[in-house]
Amino acid sequence: MNSDLIRNLAPYKQTATFTEGTIPAGLLKEHSTKEGVWGLIHVEEGKLRYVVADPRRAPADAILTPDMAPGVVEPTILHWVEPIGAVKFHVQFLRNPQHGSTAATPTHREEQT
Repeated sequence: MNSDLIRNLAPYKQTATFTEGTIPAGLLKEHSTKEGVWGLIHVEEGKLRYVVADPRRAPADAILTPDMAPGVVEPTILHWVEPIGAVKFHVQFLRNPQHGSTAATPTHREEQT
């Protein structure tokens, strides 16, 4: 993991531990974090495939294990994961505390009449 990328970030949230049977369906297909939100994928047991599929980045396909540094998820970059057999993992979310809230931006506006 490139510590320069996350040096000024602070953890603010963590998922529950997921297994191959409890992983949310949304993580198995392309998804991204919000602007300003980084993720660290920590594999506790087993193996997890981590694929960066965003056209703004070079394709990346890695197998994460407990003996490795966490997988780094960049803000807004499309990615997905796939369990390889039995696995346990969680995701830790980080943000720059100097930049305030990372509240979701509305996806549409109500029309004014």
